[in-house]
Amino acid sequence: MTNSVMQIPGPPENVDNILDGKATADAVKTELADRVTALKRRGKTVGLGTVLVGDDPASHSYVAGKHRDCAEVGIESIRRDLPSTISQQELESVLEELNGDTRTTGYIVQLPLPPHIDQNAVLEKISPQKDADGLHPINLGRLALNVSGDLSSPLPCTPNAIVELLTRHGITLNGLEVLVVGRGVTVGRPLGLLLTRRTINATVTLAHTGSVDLPKLLKRADVVVAAAGVPGIVQGKHLKPGSIVLDVGVSRITEASTGKAVLQGDVAADAMHVAAWISPNPGGVGPMTRAMLLANVVETAERDLLLA
Repeated sequence: MTNSVMQIPGPPENVDNILDGKATADAVKTELADRVTALKRRGKTVGLGTVLVGDDPASHSYVAGKHRDCAEVGIESIRRDLPSTISQQELESVLEELNGDTRTTGYIVQLPLPPHIDQNAVLEKISPQKDADGLHPINLGRLALNVSGDLSSPLPCTPNAIVELLTRHGITLNGLEVLVVGRGVTVGRPLGLLLTRRTINATVTLAHTGSVDLPKLLKRADVVVAAAGVPGIVQGKHLKPGSIVLDVGVSRITEASTGKAVLQGDVAADAMHVAAWISPNPGGVGPMTRAMLLANVVETAERDLLLA
């Protein structure tokens, strides 16, 4: 069967075409809470650490949300809020402390970091075993090398969130053509590695803001993941009718009428009338990304207990 005639499953009768990330994330967190309780019964405490540098309002909001999620499922919170003037050496010393902290099952460094900080060096300083984001070079390397076997390392949260959101709506990507728009390290680059594993078996094209004919690529794709951080880069008129669209890009723009800063995704509103399924932004992949962060930490604790 060729890709051009493959049928993408649409929503069940009387159900809209929204991939509801919030409701799905709530279901995931309920399951994780049971697993955390089981770990505690066996003497294993689960702890998530966050390292936040500076006063960026969006970063503070993201970190606060992660700690609220921890409280919901019974995970302990370890928080390090640091000044924007911190030196590279001082920041790496904090990471060394968390690497050795037995209460911290896993932790993340909230991005972006101030310009004077070497972000790649910071990510490499995180212990691969405590890499809750799944972005350490060793863990990304394991994902790249392991096409068929089981993975015992944390997966990148947003790519994993995309797969989990689709799976829990009865959608499989086997044989489908997926267009990823965006080449960032948190979504675009690792997503192709995950989707081309044999267990998922998608065909992936990676496009970006430098792609010459993006509308042509969009028209061909069964599934579109928009993660470029460019408002409206994906428009309904360019989509294949009946495709699946996930909006992951985030931009902060100022509304002309109010002067207030608001968050906007990459997908234009008219896409909803073309797609069979659509994951909006906000309310789609975002809540699932936070749920997959918690899942990484819980899975690390479970592996630790098996190895003890």
